[in-house]
Parts: sequence; C-alpha cells; structure tokens
Amino acid sequence: MSLPSIAFDYATAPKPLGYRANMGAIVLQTDETLEQDMRRLIPLEGVALYISRIAFPQIVTNETLAGMKALMTASAQLLPPQVRYDSVGYGCTSATCVIGHDAVAEQVEAGCQAANVVTPLSGLLDACQALDVKRLAIVSPYVPEVNDSLRTAITNGGVEVVAEACFFEGDDAKVAQLDPAVVEKAAVAVDAMADCDAVFISCTNVRTLEIIPQLRQRLNKPVLSSNLCLIWRMMQLAGLSNNLLEGEF
Repeated sequence: MSLPSIAFDYATAPKPLGYRANMGAIVLQTDETLEQDMRRLIPLEGVALYISRIAFPQIVTNETLAGMKALMTASAQLLPPQVRYDSVGYGCTSATCVIGHDAVAEQVEAGCQAANVVTPLSGLLDACQALDVKRLAIVSPYVPEVNDSLRTAITNGGVEVVAEACFFEGDDAKVAQLDPAVVEKAAVAVDAMADCDAVFISCTNVRTLEIIPQLRQRLNKPVLSSNLCLIWRMMQLAGLSNNLLEGEF
C-alpha cells in the first residue's frame, strides 16, 4: 500500500543560527562544568555555540595532560566543518600550561576553521593585562607537579604569583564535585596570605560562577576563574561586548 507523498521545495532560513557569531569549544571528556558555564554566560540570540569533547583518562598529571596534544586536531574536526568560527576555546587550563598555548592553537586550527583560538591561560593573561593585574594569588585543585606547571606558565606570561592554595586532587571527576563554599574559603584565605591585585581560581571543572560575585565584594578586587577568563576572551574576539571581568552575571 502506497502512502500519499509530495516532493516539497525547500528554502534556506533568512538568517543562519550564528548570524552574530559562531563559537566552538573543545571540552574535556571528564569536565562537567565548563559547558554549563558557557551556556549560562554566552548569549543565545544569534550566537551559535558548538561543543566537541576530547578523551581524557580522568587522572590529572603532567603526563596525561601532555597526551591530549595528539588528540586535539581530531577533536576539532568533530566540530561542524562547514562553519567558520569567530573563536574556538580549548577547555583545559593545566594542559595549556603543560603543552603551551601556541601549540594548542596550532593543533586546533589544523582541525577547524578558527579565526581565533583561546585557552584559559591566554584568557587569564589577557584579563590580567586588561585589569592591570601584576600580582596574582591562585586557588587550584591540582597535585604539586601540575600546580608547578601552572605557576611557571603564569610567571612566564609576565604575572607574578604571590600566594597559592591547593586541594591536591588528581581525580578530575572529584574536582567537579568540589563544594563551591570550600573554594570560596580557599580564595579568602589565599588573598590574606600576600598583597595581590587579584585572585584566580584555576581549572575549568571547578564551579566558580556562583561564588565570584560575592567574593569580588568581600575582597574588593577582581576575582577571576578559568571559565570566566576563557569565555570573556572568546566573546570579545567574536565581537560580542561583555563585562564579565567586573560586572554581574
């Protein structure tokens, strides 16, 4: 028995989804936080956000972080290939510190049409320049060897690290479960340890958006995070004005 059917002419939409901007992101397989933060902070109207994932073995060491370099291009290739991206973010602070921002950008650009590649490290350094931050106190979840890589990368970027508070957690799945209230206490404590211009909370898997506004008021200085810096710079390079570094969200 045949069904009634019709060949119907189609037309393309008057505007593409990303008529204001196209943005992409490569997020770690174990990351539970960054994608949620992006969808909270990046406006939806006229902005297309595409997410790819990159395999990661969950345990955070300099060796496992460095291993992602060989996978980046393939992950970037899983973004819609026909789209030209105003900015593409790579969502791992510690891996960027181990591999290097330029090497990350090269691998991502080999896999997709990215006008700009942003990492949490490059976003942080750009944010420090925008806010005239010279002395930084940091909070991180990392084990000592990974924290050393973070500190070295920030210092090499021209910003002095004057104090640090670490949770010494090597399991990225557990990092996603860190209580934001405990992270807030660590930020207050590290700020009191040394004279600093800003506090930076590292790792894209740490929940920070719910504590940053009150921390800024309490400490009376900029409070930055990996996700905030990454998203701020991605939006800026995509031509989307925002005041994430100092405003409300």
